[in-house]
Amino acid sequence: MNATTQNSRADAPTCAGDKPTRARGPSPEKTIQTRRAITTAALSEFLEKGFANAIMENVAKRAGVAKGTPYRYFATKEALFEGVVREEIAGAFVDVNPANRAPGEPVGAFLRRTMLVAMRDIETKGRASIARLVLAEGGRFPALVDIYRREMIEPLVAQIRELAIAAQANGELSGDRLVNYPQLLIAPIWYGIIYNGVLDPTHPQNIADLFEAHLDMVLPRK
Repeated sequence: MNATTQNSRADAPTCAGDKPTRARGPSPEKTIQTRRAITTAALSEFLEKGFANAIMENVAKRAGVAKGTPYRYFATKEALFEGVVREEIAGAFVDVNPANRAPGEPVGAFLRRTMLVAMRDIETKGRASIARLVLAEGGRFPALVDIYRREMIEPLVAQIRELAIAAQANGELSGDRLVNYPQLLIAPIWYGIIYNGVLDPTHPQNIADLFEAHLDMVLPRK
């Protein structure tokens, strides 16, 4: 058989019973990796440029993907910001879920093991800066406030309330103020975020130390 015959057979149409070969899409692992690369790149873009000046094409360049790829995962810049808050910011507090508290573990000890640890790198990981971005640009872009409240603040406050109820039940709390106002527990965090970004950035406060001091007053160590 000569080369011409081989080529003609290779180019010949398939029979009716033959199934066409389908190109395989990216694996689930690859999809997760690409999505994470995009949200990580977007975090850097938002922190450097702000929300208004962030550009999706720049996010693609930072992530090392084609310029249209971010739109396959996030249809709009607002959707991309939501992905950043959910995966890069709120994800740091996943361990604060009351379901992760060990049987018999005091609530104060649990919060020191989880939430305090998350506070140690709140500035270096960009979480405080994203909060300041929401404060600075939320007036022009209300969607940012809605996203941050829905994805970050409301779940965290709900978890703190549940933990406060448990602390009250096991005798760690003598009153119901933290149950009624769980936002009190994160007040020092927001003070530090505002102080470091607005009031005196040249002499930043250690947000983790502020939170720990407050936690020691609310739920003393035993």
